[in-house]
This record gives sequence, structure tokens and C-alpha cells, in this order.
Amino acid sequence: MAPDGSAHPLLDHIREHDRRMVLLRHSAALLHWDQETYMPGAGDTGRSEQIALLESLAHEELSSPALGELLEQANANNDVSSPGNLDEALLRELLRAHRRAVRVPTRLVEELARTSSSAQSAWRRAREEAHFAAFRPALERLLSLRREYADAVGWEGSPYDALLDEYEPFTSTSEVQAVFDELQPRLTDLTRRIAESGRPVNSEILYRDYPVEAQERFGRRVLKAVGFEFERGRLDISTHPFSTALGADDVRITTRYNSRFLPSGIFGTIHEAGHALYELGFGEGIRGSSLAEGASLGIHESQSRFWENIVGRSLAFWKQFYPELQRCFPAQLAGFPLEDFYRAINVVQPSLIRVEADEVTYGLHVILRFELEKALIEGDLAVSELPDAWNASSKRLLGVEPSNDAEGVLQDIHWSMGAFGYFPTYALGNLYSACFTEAMQQELGSLDTLVERGDFAAVLDWLRRNIHATGRSLSPQELCSQLTGSPLQAEPFLNYLEAKYTPIYELS
Repeated sequence: MAPDGSAHPLLDHIREHDRRMVLLRHSAALLHWDQETYMPGAGDTGRSEQIALLESLAHEELSSPALGELLEQANANNDVSSPGNLDEALLRELLRAHRRAVRVPTRLVEELARTSSSAQSAWRRAREEAHFAAFRPALERLLSLRREYADAVGWEGSPYDALLDEYEPFTSTSEVQAVFDELQPRLTDLTRRIAESGRPVNSEILYRDYPVEAQERFGRRVLKAVGFEFERGRLDISTHPFSTALGADDVRITTRYNSRFLPSGIFGTIHEAGHALYELGFGEGIRGSSLAEGASLGIHESQSRFWENIVGRSLAFWKQFYPELQRCFPAQLAGFPLEDFYRAINVVQPSLIRVEADEVTYGLHVILRFELEKALIEGDLAVSELPDAWNASSKRLLGVEPSNDAEGVLQDIHWSMGAFGYFPTYALGNLYSACFTEAMQQELGSLDTLVERGDFAAVLDWLRRNIHATGRSLSPQELCSQLTGSPLQAEPFLNYLEAKYTPIYELS
């Protein structure tokens, strides 16, 4: 922007376009949230049309020639912005999104929104019945539309690149594949060593009867302790836990409870709190703009995995909260030692359900989904072959095979949303979380010490200053290099796993 301020009127017009787009996105998010929480089942058709209209309006705003002309006049470009220059960052992000949007016809945006909304309802019914065939037609239609979308956006190496870039900007399929090729054998080796250690970990305590009402009370106590502000957010229940921002001061969390498996509700709630704290922590200079988003979904996931695992599954955390959990469930936990509970919540056992997987095998779940959806998008796998391919991959990577479709191919909501390219961000989030934790400890000292004394404010303050406040003004690569001095690496995460699980399983 010109230093004499002559470009300010241009920037004001651009900000107004951006403000309308953000409001439309938040309005659509509200409808999505209601669909997953309180909407009556018969409302599916009308809701699909409502969401399609809002998303088409947002797309028209983003792809409008008027915005393109304004961005050109403002000399917007894709270059890395000057550190701290939010105007340059906003122009860069809007130009990138505008160029993508103009390649995609509004008709396709509407059809994707309409189809994904109805597909989510079809997925829920199919999942309840554990019957993939009931979901197959919707998935086939969504897959066709997403391929069309990828072709419209354009790609070079793989059509999957165009979809991955929506969630993990400036990252290619080949780069993800290279990371996973390094990660998978190391995770497999650690899983094998743990299995061969011969040290039993009794997790039976987690499968007793835990009334949902008490689980929710405990979860709310934890949310408040880590800094979630209920005057700026809500906690509700949905089939698949998620968090969503409906505004700068309105962030919703959902979770799900299993009265016969305690970790599901506890760690699902903490996980979504990590996402919500990120959304609530954007700096004043970016609130209400397109920069008020995560730098990428991998960065977003780094926050949820940090709170869920690095903090929430640590011994230091439970030194704080285990006495209170025992008071919530005296009959179930009375006399059960803290150290045994810590080992139980960190048991490593290949399992079927991703959201309930342990830290070591979780990445293998993500790799499974990445391989399958990449094959679907590239045309190497037909939707009709997906259940068998899923079961075979589960057996190969995890050593377990689903007994029905609900345990396997139907367990995640993402494909019913058309969110192909999303899954790799989960594993990337694990890697980022470990890198950022190392950087945090260099400044604050031992994380365990802070957590054990309940100083979550210091932890959140560091995250706010170094990650949350900048939002999307930095790319994930810029953010990682700025905080750690190097690009994303797998080694800090693998070191974290080794350091944690070696004493639990007495590994050599």
C-alpha cells in the first residue's frame, strides 16, 4: 500500500467485500451447527437449500469482478507480506482466494453445498444402520463434484493437490506423501515394540459405567480451567464432535459422550477446546476479517492435539484433575491409583476408531484415510470398492479389521461433507504441536511444571502471542519457521512419543 495513504479508500472497499463474505460464512456455519445439534430430522431439504444459497452468495462476493479490480488497483500479490503488515497479508489472502473462486462456477458451488448437506444426513442414517450402500450414491455424487472442482481450480501433480490446498495452503500431495513415508514406519516400529514389551496396562477402569451428566460437569470444569469463556461460546452434543466459529465472540463446541467409555467425552471435549481457544484468540487487528482463521488446518489441529494429548494426557494434568474426577465418580474410581489411571488413558492398542485412537497409532489412521481418498480422487479406486479397501488397509496398517461399516468406512463425517484433502491435516497437526511445544518450553521452561501447578493462563498466553493472534496473516510454513527456526519436522513428535512411552512400557 502507498505510504501517503492514497490507497486507504481502496482498502476500505476491499475490507467491505471481505466483511460481507465473513458474515455470510458465519451465517452458513450457524445453519451447519444447528443441523448437527438441534435441527429436526425432517428439516434436511430446506436446510440444504438455505446453506446452498448462503454459500453461493459468499462465492459470488469472492469471485466478483469488482473485487478483482480493487485487488488489482491495490497491487495485491502472492508475495510473502512484511512481518506484521496485516494489510498486505489480507490482500495476499483475498487475491489467492479470489483467483481460486473465479475458476469455479457458482452453479458448482451451489451443487456442492446442496449435495454435501444432504449427504451428511445420508451418512448419519447409513452409520446408524452400519450399511455403506445407503450412503454410496451420495458419496459417488460428491466425489464427482469434487473432481470437477479440482479440475476447475487447476492442478499439476495430482488433482488431490487442488483439494489439499484448501486446507493446508502451499502444501503439495507429494510433500505430504514424503512426510507420511517417513512417519509410518517409525510409528509402526514403536507400536510393535510396545506390543512386544510384555508390560500389561489395565484399561478396564475406563469401561465402567460413567453417567453422562457427571461427564459433562467435569468437562465444563476443565474447559473453564484451560481458559474457554462460556460467555463467548457453548458446549453441546453432536454425532461427530466439532467446533465452529459463528463470530469473533461466538464459538461453539460439540462433543459426544459414551457412558461405557470415559475417554470419549473427556478428550473429545478437550480436543475441541483447543480449536475453540484458537478461534477466540485472534488479534484485534484481524477480528472479523478473512485473516481471522487458522493459518491452516494443520496449525489448527496442532492446537487441539496439544491440549488433548500433550497437556490432557500428561501425568502433570491429572495430578491437577484426578482428585476431582474421583469426586465425580467415587464408585468407579475410588482406590484406583493416579499412576494406573495415567497408564490406562495412554494405553497403546491398535483400534478401529480414529477419534478414540492412542497417540502412537493415530497417525496410522490418518495415513489410511489419506491413501484411500487420494486413490478415489485420482480415479484409482471406485466408491463401490471403498469398504473392502478400507478393511484391507485397516488390517495392513493397524492389524485390526472392522466387523461392520460403522466401525470402518462410515465412522468419519468428513467425506459426507465433501472434505477430501482434510485428513492429512490431522497428522500434520501432531507434528506441529510437538515443534511448538519445544519452542514454548525454551521460553517458559517445563510445560509439565506449569500444568502441574495449574498455570494454564501462562500456557494460553504464549499460544495467543505466538500462534493465535496472527491468524492467517502468516502461512503455516512462515509460522513454523518463525517459532522454531526451521520448517516442519517429524523428529520432535517422534522424540516426544519415545520420551513418553518408554517409561510407561519400559522400552529398551
